[in-house]
Amino acid sequence: MSDGYVNTSSEGGIATVTFHHPKSNSLPGHILRGMAEAIATAGKDPTTRVIILRSEGEKAFCAGASFDELVAITDEARGLEFFSGFAHVINAIRTAPVFVIGRIHSHCVGGGVGLACAVDIAYAHSNASARLSELAVGIGPFVVGPAVERRVGAGHFGLLSATPATRRSAHWCEQHGIYAEVFDTIEGLDARIDAHAKELASYSPEAMAEIKRVAWKGTEDWDALLIDRARISGRLVLSEFTLNAIARFKAEASRR
Repeated sequence: MSDGYVNTSSEGGIATVTFHHPKSNSLPGHILRGMAEAIATAGKDPTTRVIILRSEGEKAFCAGASFDELVAITDEARGLEFFSGFAHVINAIRTAPVFVIGRIHSHCVGGGVGLACAVDIAYAHSNASARLSELAVGIGPFVVGPAVERRVGAGHFGLLSATPATRRSAHWCEQHGIYAEVFDTIEGLDARIDAHAKELASYSPEAMAEIKRVAWKGTEDWDALLIDRARISGRLVLSEFTLNAIARFKAEASRR
């Protein structure tokens, strides 16, 4: 448990996939693999009508890629393998024949923004700011980029990518399509998610699968596209700039 976990529970046609990592819900490779597998498995279960994706804790919804894992990458093959983990999670959400609801209880950074954009519907707390941080460590939001651009459009995706130090508020995210609704209390957030999930669980699974397919039209090439993007990140993460930037961020974090 000290290295994080992914759990799945199911009740009344609602599958809840929960991930956690003690470092602000960052995403090492095994968490990414566990999330992709859990979402794919839930989607294939004929009793599942809707999936809720959430994280544990009161701090970040997701802090993105694990710095510890990034600095352990020693060659392009390992870089490709790690960043492909984000591709597999996004594609699992995309291809699941049920709607995936995201519970964004707090801020999200980097790959966490990608998760918030990849789910079919994201409900968020008012503290759930968003920041695409990748450029600050010498890489870029290449793998999650298509999911983010699909939500906010090319112009705002470019803005988010080029301002890695800027946190966008939850209300900015709502205005630009990342979040469906924003709530001032966790109780209000959870009540909305619970009500919507139960509502969806009462509808025709065949009809919902067709709506999902239509909604994601134009993304059929993502199986290959996101892996190609992972290859870019896997190469850039080996740079001296990235190693120095991560070391600096870790040192700053240790002094807080």
